[in-house]
Amino acid sequence: MSIPIWQVDSFTSRPFRGNPAGVCVLENPRPDQWMQSVAAEMNLSETAFLLPEEDGFRLRWFTPATEVRLCGHATLASAHVLWQEDTVDPSATILFHTLSGPLSASRRNELIELDFPSRPPHEVAPPSGLVEALEVDAQWIGCDAEDFIVVVADERAVRGLAPDFRALRRVSARGVMVTAPADDQQTDFVSRFFAPACGIDEDPVTGSAHCCLTPFWAARLGKDRMIGHQISARGGAIHVQLAGNRVMLGGHAITTLRGELLC
Repeated sequence: MSIPIWQVDSFTSRPFRGNPAGVCVLENPRPDQWMQSVAAEMNLSETAFLLPEEDGFRLRWFTPATEVRLCGHATLASAHVLWQEDTVDPSATILFHTLSGPLSASRRNELIELDFPSRPPHEVAPPSGLVEALEVDAQWIGCDAEDFIVVVADERAVRGLAPDFRALRRVSARGVMVTAPADDQQTDFVSRFFAPACGIDEDPVTGSAHCCLTPFWAARLGKDRMIGHQISARGGAIHVQLAGNRVMLGGHAITTLRGELLC
């Protein structure tokens, strides 16, 4: 029996930009190793696996190397597919059951908006090898539940990053985000995200990182609605809002590939 699978570019309205995610909609549970093998075959930063439940969907995310606890762009892609294929009514809010608790997606005008947990960072001493691997002049270093956040002086410093990924892989964390205020007045902050320990040297656009970046920049800039631009080679924009202990992540998505798994 074939299983449908899609590739969706998230946090962009243009194909071949943003962050591509695989979305696999299951009718029955499949073994963890099968899902991991599919994710490795897709070779995208994350592939999402959806299984219908009574009040929503079980949602899991796998990189080519491991399962992760939270992923924004593949959640956005999943909601996009469910509405695109008329699996869910376009006006309905979608509930996802995940390793990070219940998450939801809804439509807000032209955007898909995700309701995610806020992960404000706290300042820490830099772990051994982090600054050396990034080769940056860090102004502030913190961490949230899984990642380090490194603040640098300006957008130019973020764009110029050329990390030593072999060295960065030895830093004990899911990933490392590097961020600075944006030069563009239509954007509030910029970032890049590196996760070589998860098999992803640089993630194009990282929704989950904005669960940390949003409360950080909200406190620094004195505003709770902002636009973040992840300035990877593909690039992508995320509309963010801090709402208490939650973060709203808004973005566009576009399907670039539709197919079937035959095994």
